[in-house]
Amino acid sequence: MNAAMITVSRIPLNEVPWHALDAYQDRSPFQTRAWLEYLTRSQRGEPVVASIADAGRPVGYFTGVIVRKMGLRILGSPFRGWGTPYLGFNVAESVERHRLIEPLVEFAFRSLGCHFVEIVDRGMPCILPKPLRGGAERAFETMEIDLRQSEDAIFAAMESACRRCIRKAEKSGVTIEEARAEGFAEDYYAQLEEVFAKNGRSPPYGIDRPAKLIECVHPTGDLLLLRARSANGDNIATGIFPGRGSVAYFWGGASWRQHQHLRPNELLMWAAFRYWKARGITSFDMGGFAKYKQKFGARRVSYQHLVHSRYGLLIPLRDAAQRAWHLRWSLRTPRLPVETTASQGRSAIL
Repeated sequence: MNAAMITVSRIPLNEVPWHALDAYQDRSPFQTRAWLEYLTRSQRGEPVVASIADAGRPVGYFTGVIVRKMGLRILGSPFRGWGTPYLGFNVAESVERHRLIEPLVEFAFRSLGCHFVEIVDRGMPCILPKPLRGGAERAFETMEIDLRQSEDAIFAAMESACRRCIRKAEKSGVTIEEARAEGFAEDYYAQLEEVFAKNGRSPPYGIDRPAKLIECVHPTGDLLLLRARSANGDNIATGIFPGRGSVAYFWGGASWRQHQHLRPNELLMWAAFRYWKARGITSFDMGGFAKYKQKFGARRVSYQHLVHSRYGLLIPLRDAAQRAWHLRWSLRTPRLPVETTASQGRSAIL
């Protein structure tokens, strides 16, 4: 594959062959029509679907969304803060993804008029064969669980304290149910608000974020909503888990602090593992790196996070802004214990 022979062409949204795209084995829930609708509505963005050809021969597709920030057109695939960890390409296994980067960036700058491009593609090599010309490489770290193992093996790989929490929840009468969409966003967000209110804070996004996600994606079957109930039927915890193809994800979880001694969060996660494993999912992505996620038997992995700018100065400015945001957040937000933290993963909050 010669990068000089690769062409990228935007497809009008009303002409996108969604069935053809959804047939790709590397397809994720974040690249679907429903998830793009969620991003369009939640980020007020402009969806982009493009075909990719090598010397005129179709080899795959690209998915992203254009947003405006401080007067700049940004092509995010995805962009930080969207609650979307990965987008990027859908191609056959034989296609060398790293050769698609420069043609894609050229397409973004010339055809789309963008100033900045960010890509996190789950299938991109962790180490590129050659340095990215004119751009920067970052590591997106997350944690994953191999669901190809038996349920007994997955459970045994958890830390003993985690297994005890799951057993305690079951003995205490906590049950997990697959929830309906109606009212779920309100339940989840109310629990999330309580967590942040403990330290005089508000969640980093509004209720419209989970509400739009559920409205757009839940009808497709790619979004699992779980609710934990106590022995007397009280709603004590909630979790949101998208999944499609070979991978499922932890998007968000929250619980009422007064019921956390019943350990509903661990039981929720265990239920999500079993649900997606039973439907052929082979890997569970924990939605970013955090040490507490190791207790579930998750292993730490990294993926390429590529940043490219039309003007070289924008990349260090972007990095400086991100560091400043981290500093303000760490100073203003005390670190909470795992049991009192409603997590949505690093990619969704930043």
